[in-house]
Amino acid sequence: MDLDRPTGPGPLLQGLHSVEGRGTPIRLGSFWPSPMAAFPASSVSQQLELPPSRFRSLLRIPTISLFASPSSSSHTRLPPLRCSSICSDNNLRISDRCHLELPSQTNSDPSASNLVRFAASAVLFLGLGFALGARACSAQFPPPIQEEHISGDDQDETKLDIAENLEDKKLEEEFKAWKSKTYALTVPLRVVALRGSVPPSWVKDFMRSQGRRLKFQLKSQGSLKGIFSDLSVPFNKGNVGPSSVVAADMISVGDSWLSYAIKKAMIQSIEGAENQDWFKALSSSWKVYLRRNREGDIDPDGKIWAAPYRWGCMVIAYKKSKFQKHNLAPIQDWKDLWRPELAGKISMVGSPREVVGAVLKYMGASYNISDIDSQVDGGRDAVQRNLNLLANQVRLFDNTHYLKAFGVGDVWVAVGWSSDVLPIAKRTSNVAVVVPKSGASLWADLWAIPAASRLKTNRIGGRVRGPSPLIHQWVEFCLQAARSVPFKQEVIPGASPAALESAPVEEPNELKGKPKLDTNLIAGVPPPDILAKCEFLEPLSDSTLADYQWLISSIKKSDHGLINKICRQISSLIQTFPLKLNFKAT
Repeated sequence: MDLDRPTGPGPLLQGLHSVEGRGTPIRLGSFWPSPMAAFPASSVSQQLELPPSRFRSLLRIPTISLFASPSSSSHTRLPPLRCSSICSDNNLRISDRCHLELPSQTNSDPSASNLVRFAASAVLFLGLGFALGARACSAQFPPPIQEEHISGDDQDETKLDIAENLEDKKLEEEFKAWKSKTYALTVPLRVVALRGSVPPSWVKDFMRSQGRRLKFQLKSQGSLKGIFSDLSVPFNKGNVGPSSVVAADMISVGDSWLSYAIKKAMIQSIEGAENQDWFKALSSSWKVYLRRNREGDIDPDGKIWAAPYRWGCMVIAYKKSKFQKHNLAPIQDWKDLWRPELAGKISMVGSPREVVGAVLKYMGASYNISDIDSQVDGGRDAVQRNLNLLANQVRLFDNTHYLKAFGVGDVWVAVGWSSDVLPIAKRTSNVAVVVPKSGASLWADLWAIPAASRLKTNRIGGRVRGPSPLIHQWVEFCLQAARSVPFKQEVIPGASPAALESAPVEEPNELKGKPKLDTNLIAGVPPPDILAKCEFLEPLSDSTLADYQWLISSIKKSDHGLINKICRQISSLIQTFPLKLNFKAT
C-alpha cells in the first residue's frame, strides 16, 4: 500500500483496510517531519526491534512501499520495507521479535532515520490492530472496502429519521402504559324533574348505559309551578347555592311556562340541537312548536329551547255510580258540561287558558285564535255569556284542590290534565275518563337548561360555564322507543313524544292486579280522530291576552262558590272530611 506525503503536516498512514469487512478502517496517525531531506540512492540494512505482543492468530506483515517527497515536486521511490521474521501460527511468544529491514545509505541522514522510526511504528500499530480484530492473518490482505460517501444533508436526514423512530416508539410505549391504567374520571349530570314524570327504570337504565363515568343526580319536586318559582329566585333576588334549581343541568318545564321563561332569559337555548339524532327523529309538529324567538313566540327561524319527554291532554272524569244512580247520560264532549243536571257538580282547573279554551271549543273555535271578535261567532260578548253559564255549572276552579273535591264526592265531574286525573281514576273502578270528541288542549313536560351562565357567582362551581356534556345523551335516552314502555303500561301517565303522530291502535295489556280503566285513551293517547282535533297552547298576542283578562274578570259570582270562595271552601272541605282524603294529588 502506497502512502503519499502531504505538503504540510498530515497523517502518515491513512485508509488502511478494515479487517474482513468488520467495523471502521484502521487509521494510524503520525506526522512527517518537516522539512524532509531526500533519501540517498544507496542503502544500508538496519534492524528495528518491535515490542512483544500477545497475538491470538497468525500475523503476516505485508510489504509496504513508501514514497518520500522531498521539497521538490519529484518523488523518489524507497526500497520496500520487509518483515524479516514471520510470527508463528496462533501462538506468538513474548520473546518473539519481528524485524524490519530497510535499505540504508552510507551517509545516513537524520531525516531518513526519523522515517525509519516512523515506519517501524506504523508497522507495529498495524500488527496490533490485526491482532485485536482478525481471526487469522494471511500473507495477502483482502481487497480494501471502499467507504461510502454520505453527504451532510443525507446524514441530517438519517439522524432525523432515527430520532422520529425513537420518538414514535416512546409514544407507543407511553400509550400502552396509559391504557393499562384505570382512572376515576366522573362526569356529573344533575336533573330536577316533576315528581312522577320520570319512571324509576329510566334512572337505573341510564346509569347502566353510561357506566361508572357518570355521576347522576335526580331531584324531584311536587309541581311545575314550584320548579319555576325556584328557578326565578336567583334572577330576582340573587340568592343561589349549589342545591339551587338554577345550578341543575336540566329541569322540567311545563309548555305553558316555556314562553315566559324564554322571555325572561331564565333558560338558555340548547346549542347544537338541530344536529342531534333526537331532534331529527321528532315529528314536524314538535319541531315547529319548539322553535322560539327570544320573545318566546313560535318562529320557524328561532332556536331550540327545550326537548319534550312526556305529553298528554285535558280530560273529563266522571263518577259512573252517580250517573247511573241519577240516570244521567255519559259525558262525551265539552257541551255536556252545560247540562242543567250537572250544575254545581263540576270542579275544574283554574287556568284561564283552559277555562276560556273550553268555552271556545264548545263554540267550535280554536284554543289559539288571535282575534276573538273576528274569529268567533258573536265575538267577545258571546264568549262572555257562555263563560258565565259555565261558571254557574262549576263549583270549584282551582289547580291544586279540584281533584280533592272529586275524590270525596262533593262533585261528580272533574276537568283537568290527564297527568293529574289518571292516577286518581285508576284507584277505583267507579270512574270513567274521556277526551272530548271535539278535541282538547295538549300539555307537554319539557327538558330545559337553566341560564346559570348569566349569574356572577362562584357558589355553583363550573356550572356557570355551561351545562353537563351529557345533556344530549340524557335527552336521547328519554326519547328512545324503549322508554315508552312505562307509558304504554300506564305506570306513568302520559305518552312518549313519538306517539304524537303514531298513536297506538291496540289497547295495552293490563297490569296484573290493576282494575281496567273505562276510558277512550289508548296507552295515554287519544284516538286518532280526536287527536287530530287537539292543539298545543301557543303563546297569546298582547291583544288576545287582554281579551282573556277581560273575560275572566267579568265572570259573575254565584252561590256555587267560584273564585272568591275557593280558599274558604277548600279549608272547610279538609276539616270536614279528613278521613276521606286518602289519596295524593299529583
